[in-house]
Amino acid sequence: MAIQDIYPTALRLLGRPVLVVGGGPVAARRAKGLLDAGARVTAVAPVACPALTELSDAGLLDWAPRAYRSTDVDAVWFVQTATGDTTVDAQVAADAEAQRIWCVNASNHEASAAWTPAVAVVDDVKIAVNAGGDPRRAMALRDAVATALETGDLPLRRQRETPGSVALVGGGPGDSGLITVRGRRLLGQADVVVADRLGPRELLAELAPDVRVIEVGKSPGHHPVPQSSINRILVDEALAGHRVVRLKGGDPYVLGRGGEEAEFCRQRGVEVEVVSGVTSAISVPAAAGIPVTHRGLAKGFSVVTGHGELAEVPARADHTVILLMGVGQLRESAASLARAGLPPGTPVGIVENGYLPNQRVTIGTLGTIADQAEAAGVANPAVIVIGDVVRVSPFAPSHFKTADYSTTSPNAPRVLTKQPRPVASPN
Repeated sequence: MAIQDIYPTALRLLGRPVLVVGGGPVAARRAKGLLDAGARVTAVAPVACPALTELSDAGLLDWAPRAYRSTDVDAVWFVQTATGDTTVDAQVAADAEAQRIWCVNASNHEASAAWTPAVAVVDDVKIAVNAGGDPRRAMALRDAVATALETGDLPLRRQRETPGSVALVGGGPGDSGLITVRGRRLLGQADVVVADRLGPRELLAELAPDVRVIEVGKSPGHHPVPQSSINRILVDEALAGHRVVRLKGGDPYVLGRGGEEAEFCRQRGVEVEVVSGVTSAISVPAAAGIPVTHRGLAKGFSVVTGHGELAEVPARADHTVILLMGVGQLRESAASLARAGLPPGTPVGIVENGYLPNQRVTIGTLGTIADQAEAAGVANPAVIVIGDVVRVSPFAPSHFKTADYSTTSPNAPRVLTKQPRPVASPN
């Protein structure tokens, strides 16, 4: 049988009787697939394997524990042979052919009237691959196509009208490789993308030309599109029947106002899905080799914005403090932590543009970091890490590993500003 002789189609077998001849694992797999399609399955075999017996015991199919008879193909819509006996399979195929019933002959794909493709399901898309009668090749191709759909490398976007929806997708700290597989897939299905300034911007260039991108990015002290307007955009676009992705940097629920957006949508009857992202609070320090917890140095951490109240944060070097959007008030934040009792010699690291080509790391102490940042021209986006975990960074000065961090230490931290290559992405 040449590949040109095949006419690809899909059978709708819901409620229709089909026959499986054979009782082994292959027959059980084929029976399971037919049951998943809604068919009424009868299996004929003198002996059944445990998987087929379980389906029969559960009442999902009828098992006739006997040898095949030519009359078994009467009044069925589809036949699958899987006895492992070429003579029996050939007889079943001949009987089906005589009654003009499509039959898959598992023993002889060349003579088979139909082939069973390798199948995968991604969302509501079913992928079926035939590969010239080579099942392993078909499975490899199927898996590759399914992976490409799941990761958004192939278009999964619907072209017919569907009910509108909103997905709040965390895009990670900016590197396009740090978005989740689910987030990437939803982005590939979007009709409208409402984009933040700090999300994975490279992915926007990969969208189809007719996907609308609505820019709502904010920067410190500059919010050209207020949050109330962003909320309304999400709802209006969804009610217009569009699949909307709100593409955010980091995680939607970590200081990202995702909770407000989800609540606003649900109150107005709009379906919302929330896809967590790799939060910059943890991933960006990791890009500079700084763990937010570390055995013997820190057992916990707090994440606050630079505008937040720091009085409640534990003032200990063994409790990591992470400041987001905190460059503008770094001096005030350092002074506040010092007043709360954090020693001035506590290590501090600032990571700008985490995971991006222009990533930069500046390391100092609580008492020196504001002057260092000002001299180096540190700017947002940046994550500030305060605590003994900064010592672990490979970019920390060597004396940070052993020095006494008192205000009178002769080894006062120097300005250290480096531009490292991004390290491997965190899990």
